[in-house]
Amino acid sequence: MKYKYTPLIATVLLACFCGCKKDFLDTKIDTFDTPNTIVTNRATLFSFANAFYQSLPSGFNVLDGNLFANATDEAQASVYSPGAMIFNQGVLNSFNNPIDTAVKGTSSYKNFYNGIRAANYFLSYSNNAKALLALNRDTITDVVNYNNDKQNVKWYRAEAHIARAYYYAELIKRYGGVPLIKTALPITQMDNPQVPKSNYDDVVSFIVSEVDTYKDSLQLNWKTSSFTGNFGRFSKGVALALKARVLLYAASPLHNPSNDITKWQAAAAAARDVITTAGLNYALDGNYATYFTGSNPLGSNETIFLVERAADNALEKANYPVATAGGKTGLTPTQNLVADYEYTGTPNATNPYVNRDPRLAASVVTNNSTWNNRVINESAGGTDDMANTNASKTGYYLKKFLTDNLNLTQGATAQHHWILFRYAEVLLNYAEALNEAYGPDVVPAGFTMSARQALMLVRNRASSSLPAVTATGTADFRTALKHERRIELAFEDHRYWDLLRWKDAATVLNQPVKGVKVTAVSAGVYTYQDAVIASRVFTNAMYYFPFTQAEISNSKGTLQQNPGY
Repeated sequence: MKYKYTPLIATVLLACFCGCKKDFLDTKIDTFDTPNTIVTNRATLFSFANAFYQSLPSGFNVLDGNLFANATDEAQASVYSPGAMIFNQGVLNSFNNPIDTAVKGTSSYKNFYNGIRAANYFLSYSNNAKALLALNRDTITDVVNYNNDKQNVKWYRAEAHIARAYYYAELIKRYGGVPLIKTALPITQMDNPQVPKSNYDDVVSFIVSEVDTYKDSLQLNWKTSSFTGNFGRFSKGVALALKARVLLYAASPLHNPSNDITKWQAAAAAARDVITTAGLNYALDGNYATYFTGSNPLGSNETIFLVERAADNALEKANYPVATAGGKTGLTPTQNLVADYEYTGTPNATNPYVNRDPRLAASVVTNNSTWNNRVINESAGGTDDMANTNASKTGYYLKKFLTDNLNLTQGATAQHHWILFRYAEVLLNYAEALNEAYGPDVVPAGFTMSARQALMLVRNRASSSLPAVTATGTADFRTALKHERRIELAFEDHRYWDLLRWKDAATVLNQPVKGVKVTAVSAGVYTYQDAVIASRVFTNAMYYFPFTQAEISNSKGTLQQNPGY
Protein backbone atom coordinates (compact mmCIF):
# COMPACT_ATOMS: atom_id res chain seq x y z
CA MET A 1 0.00 0.00 0.00
CA LYS A 2 1.25 3.48 -0.84
CA TYR A 3 0.80 6.41 1.50
CA LYS A 4 0.57 9.82 -0.04
CA TYR A 5 1.25 13.13 1.63
CA THR A 6 -1.94 14.26 3.37
CA PRO A 7 -1.62 17.90 4.42
CA LEU A 8 -5.08 18.20 5.97
CA ILE A 9 -4.68 15.20 8.25
CA ALA A 10 -1.15 16.21 9.18
CA THR A 11 -2.28 19.72 10.02
CA VAL A 12 -5.10 18.44 12.21
CA LEU A 13 -2.79 16.12 14.10
CA LEU A 14 -0.19 18.83 14.55
CA ALA A 15 -2.86 21.09 15.95
CA CYS A 16 -3.86 18.36 18.37
CA PHE A 17 -0.47 17.91 19.94
CA CYS A 18 0.68 21.50 19.91
CA GLY A 19 -2.51 23.50 20.38
CA CYS A 20 -2.06 23.58 24.15
CA LYS A 21 0.94 25.92 23.90
CA LYS A 22 0.66 29.51 22.67
CA ASP A 23 3.93 29.42 20.74
CA PHE A 24 4.45 26.25 18.71
CA LEU A 25 8.20 26.41 19.28
CA ASP A 26 10.66 28.66 20.99
CA THR A 27 14.33 28.08 21.68
CA LYS A 28 13.79 26.31 25.00
CA ILE A 29 11.40 23.49 23.98
CA ASP A 30 11.08 20.92 21.29
CA THR A 31 7.89 18.93 21.53
CA PHE A 32 5.14 17.58 23.73
CA ASP A 33 4.22 14.17 24.99
CA THR A 34 1.33 12.66 23.07
CA PRO A 35 -1.92 13.99 24.58
CA ASN A 36 -4.19 11.28 25.94
CA THR A 37 -6.88 12.45 23.52
CA ILE A 38 -4.92 11.18 20.51
CA VAL A 39 -5.90 7.69 19.45
CA THR A 40 -2.85 5.45 19.28
CA ASN A 41 -3.17 3.52 16.05
CA ARG A 42 -1.77 3.01 12.59
CA ALA A 43 -3.56 6.01 11.06
CA THR A 44 -2.10 8.31 13.71
CA LEU A 45 1.36 6.91 13.06
CA PHE A 46 1.25 7.75 9.37
CA SER A 47 -0.31 11.14 10.00
CA PHE A 48 2.65 12.02 12.21
CA ALA A 49 4.93 10.64 9.51
CA ASN A 50 3.55 13.21 7.10
CA ALA A 51 3.59 16.04 9.64
CA PHE A 52 7.29 16.91 9.29
CA TYR A 53 6.69 17.77 5.63
CA GLN A 54 4.33 20.59 6.62
CA SER A 55 7.13 23.13 7.12
CA LEU A 56 8.66 22.84 3.67
CA PRO A 57 8.86 26.37 2.25
CA SER A 58 7.32 27.79 -0.88
CA GLY A 59 9.53 30.51 -2.31
CA PHE A 60 6.66 32.02 -4.23
CA ASN A 61 5.38 33.98 -1.21
CA VAL A 62 8.40 34.33 1.04
CA LEU A 63 8.55 38.15 1.15
CA ASP A 64 5.46 40.36 1.07
CA GLY A 65 3.59 37.57 -0.67
CA ASN A 66 6.14 37.36 -3.47
CA LEU A 67 9.61 36.07 -4.33
CA PHE A 68 12.64 36.95 -2.22
CA ALA A 69 14.24 38.40 -5.38
CA ASN A 70 12.90 41.84 -4.40
CA ALA A 71 15.49 41.86 -1.60
CA THR A 72 18.35 41.28 -4.07
CA ASP A 73 19.76 42.99 -7.14
CA GLU A 74 17.58 40.72 -9.29
CA ALA A 75 14.38 42.72 -8.85
CA GLN A 76 12.69 45.84 -7.56
CA ALA A 77 9.18 45.96 -6.14
CA SER A 78 6.99 48.28 -8.17
CA VAL A 79 4.34 48.47 -5.46
CA TYR A 80 4.97 49.20 -1.79
CA SER A 81 6.77 46.21 -0.31
CA PRO A 82 7.56 46.85 3.36
CA GLY A 83 9.50 43.62 3.87
CA ALA A 84 11.70 44.18 0.85
CA MET A 85 12.31 47.76 1.98
CA ILE A 86 13.69 46.51 5.32
CA PHE A 87 16.32 44.51 3.47
CA ASN A 88 16.98 47.07 0.76
CA GLN A 89 17.52 49.94 3.18
CA GLY A 90 19.65 47.93 5.61
CA VAL A 91 17.32 48.31 8.61
CA LEU A 92 16.97 44.63 9.44
CA ASN A 93 17.00 44.16 13.22
CA SER A 94 15.80 41.91 16.04
CA PHE A 95 12.44 43.68 16.19
CA ASN A 96 11.95 43.96 12.45
CA ASN A 97 12.70 40.86 10.36
CA PRO A 98 9.96 40.23 7.81
CA ILE A 99 11.19 36.70 7.14
CA ASP A 100 11.13 35.67 10.77
CA THR A 101 7.70 37.10 11.43
CA ALA A 102 6.10 35.85 8.21
CA VAL A 103 3.07 33.58 8.25
CA LYS A 104 3.35 29.81 8.20
CA GLY A 105 4.30 28.45 4.81
CA THR A 106 7.24 30.78 4.39
CA SER A 107 10.88 30.40 5.34
CA SER A 108 10.59 31.60 8.95
CA TYR A 109 12.61 30.63 12.01
CA LYS A 110 9.63 29.15 13.83
CA ASN A 111 8.39 27.34 10.75
CA PHE A 112 11.66 25.44 10.35
CA TYR A 113 11.73 24.56 14.03
CA ASN A 114 8.15 23.35 13.68
CA GLY A 115 9.45 20.88 11.11
CA ILE A 116 12.30 19.83 13.39
CA ARG A 117 9.90 19.27 16.24
CA ALA A 118 7.58 17.22 14.03
CA ALA A 119 10.52 15.08 12.87
CA ASN A 120 11.77 14.55 16.42
CA TYR A 121 8.26 13.76 17.57
CA PHE A 122 7.72 11.16 14.86
CA LEU A 123 11.06 9.50 15.57
CA SER A 124 10.06 9.17 19.22
CA TYR A 125 6.47 8.15 18.52
CA SER A 126 7.42 5.53 15.93
CA ASN A 127 9.80 3.66 18.20
CA ASN A 128 6.86 1.38 18.93
CA ALA A 129 5.73 1.25 15.31
CA LYS A 130 5.58 -2.52 15.02
CA ALA A 131 3.03 -2.77 17.82
CA LEU A 132 1.03 0.18 16.48
CA LEU A 133 0.82 -1.37 13.02
CA ALA A 134 -0.33 -4.68 14.45
CA LEU A 135 -3.31 -2.95 16.08
CA ASN A 136 -4.96 -2.48 12.69
CA ARG A 137 -3.47 -5.26 10.59
CA ASP A 138 -3.87 -8.98 10.89
CA THR A 139 -0.22 -10.00 10.64
CA ILE A 140 -1.23 -13.38 9.18
CA THR A 141 -4.14 -12.81 6.81
CA ASP A 142 -3.06 -9.29 5.84
CA VAL A 143 0.67 -9.90 5.87
CA VAL A 144 1.36 -8.14 2.53
CA ASN A 145 -0.08 -4.84 3.68
CA TYR A 146 1.50 -5.30 7.10
CA ASN A 147 4.92 -5.71 5.52
CA ASN A 148 4.28 -2.69 3.29
CA ASP A 149 3.44 -0.70 6.39
CA LYS A 150 6.67 -1.76 8.07
CA GLN A 151 8.68 -0.77 4.99
CA ASN A 152 6.97 2.60 4.85
CA VAL A 153 7.74 3.28 8.50
CA LYS A 154 11.40 2.45 7.87
CA TRP A 155 11.44 4.92 4.99
CA TYR A 156 9.58 7.55 6.99
CA ARG A 157 12.00 7.26 9.90
CA ALA A 158 14.92 7.87 7.54
CA GLU A 159 12.99 10.73 5.92
CA ALA A 160 12.45 12.32 9.35
CA HIS A 161 16.22 12.43 9.82
CA ILE A 162 16.68 14.08 6.41
CA ALA A 163 13.84 16.52 7.05
CA ARG A 164 15.50 17.54 10.28
CA ALA A 165 18.81 17.98 8.44
CA TYR A 166 17.11 20.07 5.74
CA TYR A 167 15.49 22.42 8.24
CA TYR A 168 18.77 22.90 10.06
CA ALA A 169 20.46 23.65 6.72
CA GLU A 170 17.93 26.39 6.07
CA LEU A 171 18.38 27.79 9.57
CA ILE A 172 22.18 28.00 9.49
CA LYS A 173 22.01 29.56 6.03
CA ARG A 174 20.15 32.44 7.64
CA TYR A 175 21.39 32.62 11.22
CA GLY A 176 24.76 30.86 11.37
CA GLY A 177 24.85 28.83 14.58
CA VAL A 178 21.43 27.84 15.97
CA PRO A 179 20.06 25.72 18.82
CA LEU A 180 20.58 22.07 17.87
CA ILE A 181 17.75 19.93 19.25
CA LYS A 182 18.07 16.24 18.44
CA THR A 183 15.45 14.61 20.64
CA ALA A 184 11.84 15.05 21.63
CA LEU A 185 11.82 16.62 25.07
CA PRO A 186 9.16 15.49 27.55
CA ILE A 187 6.46 17.89 28.63
CA THR A 188 7.86 18.09 32.17
CA GLN A 189 10.98 19.83 30.79
CA MET A 190 9.18 22.36 28.62
CA ASP A 191 9.38 25.28 31.01
CA ASN A 192 12.97 24.78 32.14
CA PRO A 193 15.52 23.76 29.50
CA GLN A 194 16.97 26.62 27.52
CA VAL A 195 19.01 25.57 24.51
CA PRO A 196 22.07 27.63 23.52
CA LYS A 197 23.04 27.77 19.91
CA SER A 198 25.60 25.36 18.53
CA ASN A 199 28.26 26.83 16.28
CA TYR A 200 27.89 26.69 12.52
CA ASP A 201 30.44 23.93 11.92
CA ASP A 202 28.88 21.66 14.54
CA VAL A 203 25.47 21.95 12.88
CA VAL A 204 27.06 21.24 9.49
CA SER A 205 28.66 18.11 10.96
CA PHE A 206 25.28 17.05 12.33
CA ILE A 207 23.61 17.51 8.93
CA VAL A 208 26.33 15.53 7.15
CA SER A 209 26.12 12.78 9.76
CA GLU A 210 22.34 12.53 9.33
CA VAL A 211 22.73 12.15 5.56
CA ASP A 212 25.61 9.68 5.75
CA THR A 213 23.87 7.56 8.37
CA TYR A 214 20.41 7.38 6.80
CA LYS A 215 20.89 7.87 3.04
CA ASP A 216 20.85 4.14 2.34
CA SER A 217 17.65 3.67 4.35
CA LEU A 218 15.77 5.99 1.98
CA GLN A 219 14.04 5.16 -1.26
CA LEU A 220 16.66 5.71 -3.97
CA ASN A 221 14.45 7.72 -6.33
CA TRP A 222 10.68 7.75 -6.01
CA LYS A 223 10.27 8.46 -9.72
CA THR A 224 11.96 5.24 -10.74
CA SER A 225 10.34 3.09 -8.05
CA SER A 226 6.97 1.34 -8.03
CA PHE A 227 5.86 3.94 -5.45
CA THR A 228 5.85 6.86 -7.91
CA GLY A 229 2.95 8.53 -6.12
CA ASN A 230 5.33 9.33 -3.26
CA PHE A 231 7.54 11.74 -5.24
CA GLY A 232 6.91 14.42 -2.62
CA ARG A 233 8.85 12.44 -0.02
CA PHE A 234 12.59 12.64 0.63
CA SER A 235 14.79 10.18 -1.23
CA LYS A 236 18.45 9.28 -1.32
CA GLY A 237 18.93 11.70 -4.19
CA VAL A 238 17.46 14.54 -2.14
CA ALA A 239 19.67 13.68 0.82
CA LEU A 240 22.80 13.67 -1.34
CA ALA A 241 21.84 16.98 -2.97
CA LEU A 242 21.26 18.50 0.46
CA LYS A 243 24.68 17.36 1.66
CA ALA A 244 26.35 18.79 -1.46
CA ARG A 245 24.71 22.20 -0.97
CA VAL A 246 25.48 22.35 2.75
CA LEU A 247 29.14 21.47 2.22
CA LEU A 248 29.44 24.03 -0.59
CA TYR A 249 28.14 26.73 1.74
CA ALA A 250 30.46 25.53 4.51
CA ALA A 251 33.46 25.77 2.15
CA SER A 252 32.58 29.29 0.97
CA PRO A 253 34.43 32.41 2.22
CA LEU A 254 31.78 33.46 4.76
CA HIS A 255 32.25 30.19 6.66
CA ASN A 256 35.75 29.26 5.51
CA PRO A 257 37.82 32.44 5.85
CA SER A 258 41.12 30.53 5.87
CA ASN A 259 40.14 28.83 2.58
CA ASP A 260 40.64 25.30 3.90
CA ILE A 261 40.89 23.35 0.63
CA THR A 262 39.72 20.13 2.26
CA LYS A 263 36.29 21.74 2.69
CA TRP A 264 36.10 22.40 -1.04
CA GLN A 265 37.22 18.83 -1.72
CA ALA A 266 34.47 17.47 0.51
CA ALA A 267 31.88 19.66 -1.26
CA ALA A 268 33.09 18.49 -4.67
CA ALA A 269 32.91 14.83 -3.62
CA ALA A 270 29.39 15.30 -2.27
CA ALA A 271 28.17 16.85 -5.53
CA ARG A 272 29.91 14.07 -7.47
CA ASP A 273 27.86 11.50 -5.54
CA VAL A 274 24.62 13.05 -6.78
CA ILE A 275 25.90 12.88 -10.35
CA THR A 276 27.34 9.35 -10.28
CA THR A 277 25.12 7.33 -7.92
CA ALA A 278 23.53 4.55 -9.95
CA GLY A 279 19.76 4.70 -10.23
CA LEU A 280 19.28 8.41 -9.61
CA ASN A 281 19.19 9.16 -13.34
CA TYR A 282 19.05 12.93 -13.05
CA ALA A 283 19.50 14.92 -16.26
CA LEU A 284 19.03 18.46 -17.49
CA ASP A 285 15.61 19.17 -18.93
CA GLY A 286 15.61 19.78 -22.67
CA ASN A 287 13.65 23.03 -22.45
CA TYR A 288 14.61 25.66 -19.89
CA ALA A 289 11.79 27.96 -21.04
CA THR A 290 9.00 25.53 -20.17
CA TYR A 291 10.60 23.60 -17.33
CA PHE A 292 9.42 25.96 -14.57
CA THR A 293 5.76 26.28 -15.57
CA GLY A 294 2.70 24.22 -14.76
CA SER A 295 3.21 20.57 -13.93
CA ASN A 296 6.36 20.28 -16.07
CA PRO A 297 8.79 20.01 -13.12
CA LEU A 298 6.91 16.96 -11.83
CA GLY A 299 7.71 14.90 -14.91
CA SER A 300 11.23 16.17 -15.53
CA ASN A 301 14.38 14.22 -14.67
CA GLU A 302 15.99 17.54 -13.76
CA THR A 303 13.83 17.81 -10.66
CA ILE A 304 15.34 16.30 -7.55
CA PHE A 305 12.78 17.63 -5.09
CA LEU A 306 9.91 20.09 -5.16
CA VAL A 307 7.03 21.28 -3.02
CA GLU A 308 3.77 20.42 -4.74
CA ARG A 309 1.10 23.10 -4.57
CA ALA A 310 -2.55 23.20 -5.57
CA ALA A 311 -3.33 25.16 -8.71
CA ASP A 312 -3.90 28.87 -8.15
CA ASN A 313 -3.31 32.25 -9.80
CA ALA A 314 -1.71 34.18 -6.94
CA LEU A 315 1.67 34.41 -8.67
CA GLU A 316 0.14 35.74 -11.88
CA LYS A 317 -2.01 38.23 -9.99
CA ALA A 318 1.03 39.48 -8.13
CA ASN A 319 3.30 39.80 -11.17
CA TYR A 320 1.35 40.23 -14.40
CA PRO A 321 1.67 43.79 -15.76
CA VAL A 322 -0.86 46.12 -14.19
CA ALA A 323 -2.15 46.81 -17.71
CA THR A 324 -3.18 43.15 -17.94
CA ALA A 325 -6.59 42.66 -16.36
CA GLY A 326 -6.08 41.38 -12.82
CA GLY A 327 -2.33 42.05 -12.73
CA LYS A 328 -0.55 44.06 -10.02
CA THR A 329 3.01 44.21 -11.45
CA GLY A 330 4.69 43.34 -8.13
CA LEU A 331 8.22 42.10 -8.82
CA THR A 332 10.10 43.70 -11.73
CA PRO A 333 13.53 42.47 -12.89
CA THR A 334 16.37 44.97 -12.87
CA GLN A 335 18.68 46.14 -15.59
CA ASN A 336 21.50 44.93 -13.30
CA LEU A 337 20.34 41.38 -14.02
CA VAL A 338 19.25 41.82 -17.63
CA ALA A 339 22.60 43.35 -18.60
CA ASP A 340 24.35 40.16 -17.48
CA TYR A 341 22.64 37.93 -20.04
CA GLU A 342 25.26 37.35 -22.71
CA TYR A 343 24.92 37.91 -26.44
CA THR A 344 24.84 34.84 -28.65
CA GLY A 345 25.40 36.91 -31.78
CA THR A 346 25.89 40.48 -32.96
CA PRO A 347 24.24 43.07 -30.69
CA ASN A 348 21.34 44.94 -32.27
CA ALA A 349 21.47 48.68 -31.56
CA THR A 350 17.69 49.09 -31.89
CA ASN A 351 16.72 45.91 -30.05
CA PRO A 352 19.07 44.95 -27.22
CA TYR A 353 17.05 41.82 -26.40
CA VAL A 354 17.67 39.82 -29.57
CA ASN A 355 20.69 37.55 -30.03
CA ARG A 356 20.86 37.08 -26.26
CA ASP A 357 21.13 34.08 -24.00
CA PRO A 358 17.66 32.50 -24.43
CA ARG A 359 17.29 32.28 -20.66
CA LEU A 360 16.58 36.02 -20.79
CA ALA A 361 13.44 35.56 -22.89
CA ALA A 362 12.45 32.61 -20.69
CA SER A 363 12.75 34.61 -17.47
CA VAL A 364 12.01 38.28 -18.22
CA VAL A 365 9.29 40.09 -20.15
CA THR A 366 10.97 42.84 -22.19
CA ASN A 367 9.52 45.78 -24.05
CA ASN A 368 8.15 45.01 -27.54
CA SER A 369 7.84 41.30 -26.71
CA THR A 370 4.54 39.44 -26.66
CA TRP A 371 3.12 38.54 -23.27
CA ASN A 372 -0.47 37.74 -22.31
CA ASN A 373 -1.41 37.72 -25.98
CA ARG A 374 -0.37 41.32 -26.61
CA VAL A 375 2.76 43.33 -27.40
CA ILE A 376 4.27 45.11 -24.40
CA ASN A 377 4.66 48.85 -25.02
CA GLU A 378 6.25 50.77 -22.15
CA SER A 379 6.88 54.02 -24.00
CA ALA A 380 4.99 57.21 -23.21
CA GLY A 381 1.34 56.77 -24.15
CA GLY A 382 1.73 53.00 -24.60
CA THR A 383 -0.49 50.46 -22.91
CA ASP A 384 2.28 49.74 -20.39
CA ASP A 385 3.48 53.35 -20.07
CA MET A 386 6.07 53.35 -17.28
CA ALA A 387 4.51 56.54 -15.89
CA ASN A 388 1.25 54.71 -15.14
CA THR A 389 0.47 53.89 -11.52
CA ASN A 390 2.10 50.60 -10.47
CA ALA A 391 3.58 50.00 -13.91
CA SER A 392 7.12 48.64 -13.99
CA LYS A 393 9.71 51.28 -13.20
CA THR A 394 12.54 49.06 -14.40
CA GLY A 395 11.17 48.45 -17.90
CA TYR A 396 10.80 44.70 -17.26
CA TYR A 397 8.28 42.20 -15.91
CA LEU A 398 8.71 38.73 -14.47
CA LYS A 399 8.13 35.75 -16.76
CA LYS A 400 9.82 32.82 -15.03
CA PHE A 401 7.34 30.50 -13.22
CA LEU A 402 4.32 32.33 -14.71
CA THR A 403 1.77 30.80 -17.05
CA ASP A 404 1.23 33.00 -20.10
CA ASN A 405 -2.18 34.44 -20.88
CA LEU A 406 -3.99 33.18 -17.79
CA ASN A 407 -7.44 34.76 -17.64
CA LEU A 408 -7.42 36.25 -14.16
CA THR A 409 -10.79 37.95 -14.46
CA GLN A 410 -12.40 34.55 -15.08
CA GLY A 411 -10.52 32.91 -12.22
CA ALA A 412 -8.29 30.71 -14.35
CA THR A 413 -5.57 28.89 -12.41
CA ALA A 414 -2.29 27.10 -13.08
CA GLN A 415 0.08 24.92 -11.12
CA HIS A 416 3.19 26.40 -9.53
CA HIS A 417 5.49 23.86 -7.89
CA TRP A 418 8.41 25.28 -5.90
CA ILE A 419 11.63 23.49 -6.83
CA LEU A 420 13.96 23.02 -3.86
CA PHE A 421 16.64 20.98 -5.63
CA ARG A 422 17.33 20.50 -9.32
CA TYR A 423 20.16 18.93 -11.28
CA ALA A 424 21.48 22.15 -12.82
CA GLU A 425 22.25 23.48 -9.35
CA VAL A 426 24.10 20.26 -8.51
CA LEU A 427 26.26 20.65 -11.62
CA LEU A 428 27.06 24.24 -10.69
CA ASN A 429 27.81 23.24 -7.10
CA TYR A 430 30.14 20.56 -8.44
CA ALA A 431 31.87 22.97 -10.82
CA GLU A 432 32.39 25.60 -8.13
CA ALA A 433 33.76 23.22 -5.50
CA LEU A 434 35.96 21.34 -7.98
CA ASN A 435 37.41 24.58 -9.33
CA GLU A 436 38.31 25.81 -5.84
CA ALA A 437 39.82 22.47 -4.85
CA TYR A 438 41.64 21.49 -8.05
CA GLY A 439 41.21 24.16 -10.73
CA PRO A 440 38.89 24.34 -13.74
CA ASP A 441 40.27 21.50 -15.87
CA VAL A 442 41.56 18.83 -13.49
CA VAL A 443 39.60 15.58 -13.23
CA PRO A 444 40.74 14.03 -9.94
CA ALA A 445 40.80 10.30 -9.38
CA GLY A 446 37.28 9.06 -8.73
CA PHE A 447 35.65 11.97 -10.57
CA THR A 448 34.06 11.84 -14.00
CA MET A 449 34.42 15.37 -15.37
CA SER A 450 36.15 18.68 -14.77
CA ALA A 451 34.63 21.87 -13.42
CA ARG A 452 34.60 23.31 -16.94
CA GLN A 453 32.81 20.29 -18.35
CA ALA A 454 30.10 20.52 -15.70
CA LEU A 455 29.68 24.23 -16.35
CA MET A 456 29.41 23.65 -20.08
CA LEU A 457 26.63 21.10 -19.61
CA VAL A 458 24.52 23.85 -18.08
CA ARG A 459 25.49 26.46 -20.67
CA ASN A 460 25.00 24.15 -23.64
CA ARG A 461 21.52 23.28 -22.44
CA ALA A 462 20.74 26.99 -22.57
CA SER A 463 22.29 27.54 -26.01
CA SER A 464 25.13 26.12 -28.06
CA SER A 465 25.71 29.68 -29.34
CA LEU A 466 26.83 31.14 -26.02
CA PRO A 467 30.41 32.41 -25.99
CA ALA A 468 33.08 29.94 -24.96
CA VAL A 469 34.28 30.11 -21.36
CA THR A 470 37.97 30.83 -21.85
CA ALA A 471 38.95 31.55 -18.22
CA THR A 472 41.92 29.38 -17.26
CA GLY A 473 42.90 30.12 -13.65
CA THR A 474 40.83 29.37 -10.57
CA ALA A 475 40.07 33.05 -9.91
CA ASP A 476 38.92 33.84 -13.45
CA PHE A 477 36.92 30.64 -13.64
CA ARG A 478 35.31 31.53 -10.30
CA THR A 479 34.01 34.71 -11.94
CA ALA A 480 32.50 32.66 -14.77
CA LEU A 481 30.84 30.33 -12.27
CA LYS A 482 29.33 33.21 -10.33
CA HIS A 483 27.94 34.61 -13.56
CA GLU A 484 26.44 31.27 -14.52
CA ARG A 485 24.69 30.85 -11.19
CA ARG A 486 23.26 34.38 -11.51
CA ILE A 487 21.71 33.57 -14.87
CA GLU A 488 20.76 29.90 -14.54
CA LEU A 489 19.23 30.22 -11.05
CA ALA A 490 17.64 33.67 -11.43
CA PHE A 491 14.63 34.25 -9.15
CA GLU A 492 14.96 30.79 -7.55
CA ASP A 493 16.06 32.14 -4.15
CA HIS A 494 19.77 31.47 -4.61
CA ARG A 495 21.14 34.93 -5.40
CA TYR A 496 20.93 36.47 -1.92
CA TRP A 497 22.50 33.46 -0.21
CA ASP A 498 25.21 33.17 -2.87
CA LEU A 499 26.19 36.81 -2.32
CA LEU A 500 26.33 36.19 1.42
CA ARG A 501 28.44 33.03 1.31
CA TRP A 502 30.85 34.55 -1.24
CA LYS A 503 31.17 37.65 0.99
CA ASP A 504 30.13 39.71 -2.06
CA ALA A 505 26.96 41.16 -0.57
CA ALA A 506 28.60 44.23 0.96
CA THR A 507 29.77 45.23 -2.51
CA VAL A 508 26.90 44.13 -4.74
CA LEU A 509 23.96 44.98 -2.49
CA ASN A 510 25.25 48.48 -1.77
CA GLN A 511 24.96 49.38 -5.45
CA PRO A 512 21.82 51.09 -6.79
CA VAL A 513 19.42 49.05 -8.86
CA LYS A 514 18.80 50.16 -12.41
CA GLY A 515 16.14 49.92 -15.06
CA VAL A 516 15.71 51.30 -18.56
CA LYS A 517 13.74 54.26 -19.81
CA VAL A 518 11.84 53.22 -22.92
CA THR A 519 11.31 55.78 -25.67
CA ALA A 520 9.42 55.15 -28.92
CA VAL A 521 11.23 56.27 -32.07
CA SER A 522 8.71 54.96 -34.57
CA ALA A 523 6.22 52.12 -34.78
CA GLY A 524 7.90 49.12 -33.14
CA VAL A 525 11.27 50.91 -32.79
CA TYR A 526 12.52 52.04 -29.37
CA THR A 527 15.54 53.38 -27.57
CA TYR A 528 16.58 52.23 -24.10
CA GLN A 529 18.47 54.37 -21.62
CA ASP A 530 19.78 53.07 -18.31
CA ALA A 531 18.31 54.81 -15.28
CA VAL A 532 18.85 54.45 -11.53
CA ILE A 533 15.63 53.23 -9.92
CA ALA A 534 16.50 52.90 -6.25
CA SER A 535 19.40 53.01 -3.83
CA ARG A 536 20.30 49.98 -1.73
CA VAL A 537 21.99 49.55 1.64
CA PHE A 538 23.58 46.39 3.03
CA THR A 539 25.36 46.37 6.40
CA ASN A 540 27.98 43.85 7.51
CA ALA A 541 25.69 42.66 10.29
CA MET A 542 23.28 41.42 7.62
CA TYR A 543 25.56 38.56 6.64
CA TYR A 544 23.48 36.78 9.28
CA PHE A 545 19.87 37.32 10.25
CA PRO A 546 19.13 38.57 13.76
CA PHE A 547 17.24 36.35 16.15
CA THR A 548 14.03 38.08 17.13
CA GLN A 549 14.03 39.84 20.46
CA ALA A 550 11.21 37.52 21.53
CA GLU A 551 13.45 34.50 21.00
CA ILE A 552 16.29 36.15 22.89
CA SER A 553 13.99 36.97 25.80
CA ASN A 554 12.39 33.52 25.88
CA SER A 555 15.79 31.87 26.03
CA LYS A 556 16.56 33.46 29.42
CA GLY A 557 20.02 34.44 28.23
CA THR A 558 21.03 31.12 26.66
CA LEU A 559 20.54 32.28 23.05
CA GLN A 560 23.16 34.86 22.11
CA GLN A 561 22.24 37.48 19.51
CA ASN A 562 24.25 37.61 16.30
CA PRO A 563 26.84 40.42 16.15
CA GLY A 564 25.73 43.88 15.05
CA TYR A 565 22.11 43.70 16.20
